[in-house]
Amino acid sequence: MSALATAKVRIPPVLRTESGGAREVEASGETLRELMEDLTSRLPELGARVYEGGELQPFVNVYVDGEDVRTRSGLDTPVRAGATVILLPAMAGGCGRC
Repeated sequence: MSALATAKVRIPPVLRTESGGAREVEASGETLRELMEDLTSRLPELGARVYEGGELQPFVNVYVDGEDVRTRSGLDTPVRAGATVILLPAMAGGCGRC
């Protein structure tokens, strides 16, 4: 059996409290689903914000090597060794009175 691919997961400022302040952490998995399971097992507070019940939270965008996983295979997107995974919560805002 081969070793699982280890990827760098970039954590945006809005989620750094849940990652202990880390800007980047490592996680392992051959697919995004496996990687998210690994990540959430080690950082459960972060996991609760971005991945719950085996699914990505609807407001979280995830990119593997710069490609939105929604345009690929979603949680079944392959993750190569050394890949960069970016977690990017959608931001809402604007002026409600404008």
